[in-house]
Amino acid sequence: MIRFECDYLEGAHPRILEKLEETNFEQTAGYGEDPHCENARKLICRACGRDDVDVHFLVGGTQTNFTVISSILRPHQGVVAAVTGHINVHETGAIEATGHKVLPLPSEDGKITAAQVREMYDAHWNDDTHEHMVQPGMVYISQPTENGTLYSKEELRALHETCEELGLPLFLDGARMGYGLMSEENTLALEDIAALTDVFYIGGTKVGALFGEAVVIVNPALKKDFRYLIKQHGGMLAKGRLLGIQFETLFEDGLYFEIAEYADQLAMRLKEAFVKKGYPLRYDSYTNQQFPIMPNEHIDVIKDKYSFSFWEAVDASHSAVRFCTSWATKKEAVDQLIKDIEAL
Repeated sequence: MIRFECDYLEGAHPRILEKLEETNFEQTAGYGEDPHCENARKLICRACGRDDVDVHFLVGGTQTNFTVISSILRPHQGVVAAVTGHINVHETGAIEATGHKVLPLPSEDGKITAAQVREMYDAHWNDDTHEHMVQPGMVYISQPTENGTLYSKEELRALHETCEELGLPLFLDGARMGYGLMSEENTLALEDIAALTDVFYIGGTKVGALFGEAVVIVNPALKKDFRYLIKQHGGMLAKGRLLGIQFETLFEDGLYFEIAEYADQLAMRLKEAFVKKGYPLRYDSYTNQQFPIMPNEHIDVIKDKYSFSFWEAVDASHSAVRFCTSWATKKEAVDQLIKDIEAL
């Protein structure tokens, strides 16, 4: 079976494993207070183009999302997100379990707009009974989105300006950030993300690490006591250096960006093959996730040889499916899939 269903099928980049083995018998302080975590923080600050941000390391994406979101919201507030947002559809009610409601906005491509945020905000405050309803307290977006689409610099700036005007902190989920940054259609640098959000995280789990996400807190008002909240939510890894070593390796010489670009290049080859075959695309993604709409009979032919994700039924005879490449996808696997697609 050749697997394309997600981008975290493999372990970690060999250089990370080498570094973990090399440092295995080091004795360091725990809980992220070791030299490797400190160096990783400095490297991430440098990549963000600023030294006034706080960097914290957590283990996984869901843990990161509910820790960040619950740290920002007051008890009566909820988080605004696209209806397709990960926190709304694929985190088993983790946000709601913290006592906060996800306030979904309609979206065809995984993105939301500044105008939608303003409309929801105004609808709440213009309602005479607003104190009986959950108050919008922050905004959550993903880059890339769960549908592989990208916010442009102009779109992110518009969201940032609107959120700033309305007093809504803007949180960017970067679980697949590397694949977004290295996309041929991307217009955002990491420095832009650091300038146009209040808090974001750089995903490691899906981009070369064994596990781990790096939270970057930009807004000074959100920094206080965040380590307390990491601990309270079970996110403070005793052997914290295991996180620091991984991000240190990913950012010390651009490895993070190099391996993400590799995955995107393979995905673009798949996209070209799907289009050439005549398959429409559910979303026009230029990242490592591709969503062809295939005849069900074609899906049945290849599903015994390849694993991929069912996305949604389009009609009685066609379905949208998802193929993911990753930092570790073999070129030979992509070559074989393309050959088999051409033969259908």
